[in-house]
This record gives sequence, structure tokens and C-alpha cells, in this order.
Amino acid sequence: MTSIRDHLAESLGVGETLRVVLEERDGRLVADHPREESPLDIVVEDGERLAAQSADEPLETGGEVDVEIQERIVDGRVVGRIVDTADGS
Repeated sequence: MTSIRDHLAESLGVGETLRVVLEERDGRLVADHPREESPLDIVVEDGERLAAQSADEPLETGGEVDVEIQERIVDGRVVGRIVDTADGS
């Protein structure tokens, strides 16, 4: 039997890696969820990794990253963990 939680995890893509475009909203790095059926956007919690990049090559708002969707919700958004940036770092 499939539960509501299973359907939600499937629509959010929990455990999957997705390419998203970052924006800053309310002091947080967030992205629109690329799946139309997802009821939640994505919040990126490991922004420190981005801040640690070279000052010569900062990742700006609008930059693309690959995030792995976690099984947690923060501030009404699903959490994404950065696994790769557009430049491969």
C-alpha cells in the first residue's frame, strides 16, 4: 500500500539529484523546484560550500547547481544538498 508520504517523496524527488538555478530570498539560497508536480520549492542549506569558493569565481544568484533532495522540510521548502556546481566544484 502506498502512503501519502510516499507520494509526497516521489513528487519532491527525495534522494534524486536535480539541476536548479539558485536565487537569494530572505537571506537564504533557494530554487524553484524543476518538477511541476512538486508542491514545494528547494532551500539549499550548505551555502557555506559556495562561500568557500575562490573570490575570483563566486557563484552568483542565477548560478546552476546540482542538488540532492533530502527528506527534510525547512521553512516550507524541501532541503537540497549541493553535490556539484556548474563549474564542477
